[in-house]
Amino acid sequence: MPNSLRPAALVLAAALALTGCGADITPQSDGKDDSAKADRHYPVTVENCGQKKSYDKAPQRVVTNDVGITEIMFALGLEDHMAGYVMPDDKGDMTSVPWKDGYKKTTWLSKERINKELVLGARADLIFAGWNYGFNEGEGFTPAELKRVGVDSYLLSESCRNGQGKARGVMPPLEALYTDLGNLGRIFDVEDRADTLIASFRKQVAEAQAKAPKGSDRPRVFLYDDGKDKPLTSGAYAGPHDIITKAGGDHIMKDLKDSWTTVGWETVVDRDPEVIVINNYGDTSAEQKRTFLKTYKPLANVSAIRNDRIVVLDYVDLVESPRNPAAISSLAADLRKFAS
Repeated sequence: MPNSLRPAALVLAAALALTGCGADITPQSDGKDDSAKADRHYPVTVENCGQKKSYDKAPQRVVTNDVGITEIMFALGLEDHMAGYVMPDDKGDMTSVPWKDGYKKTTWLSKERINKELVLGARADLIFAGWNYGFNEGEGFTPAELKRVGVDSYLLSESCRNGQGKARGVMPPLEALYTDLGNLGRIFDVEDRADTLIASFRKQVAEAQAKAPKGSDRPRVFLYDDGKDKPLTSGAYAGPHDIITKAGGDHIMKDLKDSWTTVGWETVVDRDPEVIVINNYGDTSAEQKRTFLKTYKPLANVSAIRNDRIVVLDYVDLVESPRNPAAISSLAADLRKFAS
C-alpha cells in the first residue's frame, strides 16, 4: 500500500457487543490481586513474522500507525495501554464504529508519517506498525533502528516479508488478522477477549460465505487501489484476496504471491474482471477513480466496465483490520445482487 494512507469508516455492527468497552467479555475479578495474576501469566512468547518475541509484562505505552492497526488495539479494549496513534486526518465518520470511544480515550499524536522522534517524544515502549504501514528503510524507520534506542516493535502480520526481496505475505490475510488478535491477546493478557473476537469474526465470515455466489455464479473480481500508468492492486496476501474470495468472487490476481503490488493494464484486460472493487482512500476520491476506469479506453471492453459493476469499499475495510469480516458480508451482498 502507499504510505500516504487515507482511511474511512464502515459500521461493524455485528461486533458491537464484543468490542465497545470489553465489559461483556472481560472476566469478573475474583478478588485476588491483579498483579499476582499478571505474574502468573508472564513471561509469554509469541511468534511475529517468523521471530520469537518474549514479554515479561504488558507494554504500557504503545504507539500505533494507521487506522486498521489502531482499531485492532481498540477492538481488544487496549486503549489504556496506548500512548497514542498516528494516522492522516480524513478518517471519515468515526461516530458509528463499535470502538469509537477508543478514539476519544487515546491521543492522536500526528497526522503525518510516524518517525523516531515522535516515538521517543511519546515515551513509547512498543510500536505496532508494519512494512509499508510505517516501517520503511528509505526513511530510516525500522524495527532494528527502534531497537537501538530501546523501543520494541510488533509487526502487522499482513506486512510480514516472505524472504523474496521486499515481497510481503506469509499466510492468508484473515489468518494474519486472527494471528495478530491471538498474539496481542497473549501479550496483553486478554486472551479471552481475543478468542471471543476471533470466534465472532469466524462466525460472521462463515455466514457470509453460506450466502455467497458459488460455482459458475462466482464473478471474476479485480481490486483497483490507484494508479493510471500501472494499477496498484492486491495479490494473494493482502486483505482483498480473502475478502473477495470469501464473498463469493474469483480474485483475478490470486496468483500474485505478494500483498499490495502493481500489475500491467494488459493483464487486467486479459483476465476480464466482471466486477471491480475500488479502494476508497487518498487524494483521489472513489468517484474520480470510477470516472477514470470508465473512461480509460483500454478498459472499454472489460465486462465490469461495460456492465457498470463497480463496488466501493473503504481503505480500512481492505487492509488488515477488525472491519474485514463486515467487508466480506457487504461485498457478498453486492455480488449476490450482480448474480441475480
